[in-house]
Amino acid sequence: MDTNKVPVYSTNDLKSTSDDALLPYLTNLPAPYAFTPDYSKSNIRFLLGYSAVAIAGFTFYADRTLGWEATTSPWIIAAVGTYFVLNSILTYWIWAVEAGEVYSGKRKTGETISVSSSAKKFSNLYKLHVTYKSATGKVLQDKWCEAPFATWFSADGVFHQEPFRRWIASEIDVLRLAAKQNEKKSG
Repeated sequence: MDTNKVPVYSTNDLKSTSDDALLPYLTNLPAPYAFTPDYSKSNIRFLLGYSAVAIAGFTFYADRTLGWEATTSPWIIAAVGTYFVLNSILTYWIWAVEAGEVYSGKRKTGETISVSSSAKKFSNLYKLHVTYKSATGKVLQDKWCEAPFATWFSADGVFHQEPFRRWIASEIDVLRLAAKQNEKKSG
């Protein structure tokens, strides 16, 4: 059992802790059911973000070393414009493309899973949107599910993995099969 405590009235902390528990669970399933994380969307987000930071650093350095008058050069103006374009693309990427996705993974057999989460500010409900697709792209499961955080958090804010894993397994078909296989192996 984890001893990390989360403030039970902080929906953001409850959601983040629950989101963080998905990766170890989905990657440590029994052999035929395990997923390998796909970091392509995160990599694009980091590329956009770090590119914008590099441009901001360059313009700061130019201003600091060359003075204010040099910042009116066409290169600096283009860099500032590029910075705003990159940040606009980054904002679009986070809100429209990733859209709350907390996990994306692929099995060795080619099936993919995408899990997005959300929680409203003053709500105690954790909501998941799960899309599970075959290797050919056919949607095998597209499901919205929700449960109160109190299902896997104790009253003092301790996260309990087993109730969380049981809830996830009861909602996602492929994880239900993996849980049944684990039960057979353990006795």
